[in-house]
Amino acid sequence: MNKLRMAFFAVVGVLMAAMPALAQAGAVAADNESSVAKYAKLAAGFGFAIAAGLGAIGQSRVAAAAAEGTARNPGAGGRIQILMIIGLAFIETLVIFTLVIVFAAVR
Repeated sequence: MNKLRMAFFAVVGVLMAAMPALAQAGAVAADNESSVAKYAKLAAGFGFAIAAGLGAIGQSRVAAAAAEGTARNPGAGGRIQILMIIGLAFIETLVIFTLVIVFAAVR
């Protein structure tokens, strides 16, 4: 374990020493801004797709748990439904916040 840790830190040290060698000159950096602007929109789209997909998975798990809880205890169905709606609202709010951040980042 000790040799593995030493090898890891040696590799990290070499990579950190190589960072100045990868620095860009002024003319290349100006060209890089247009590439960053192009790919920022693509990255924001992927980020929102991941957030929306995981939000949908979360919502389906909440609905499944509420249905299972109501099936086990029908008398508590009203309270379970209220808690389910609150949980779904929180999950959907996180996805909407992600959409707002995507629009702010792309602008």
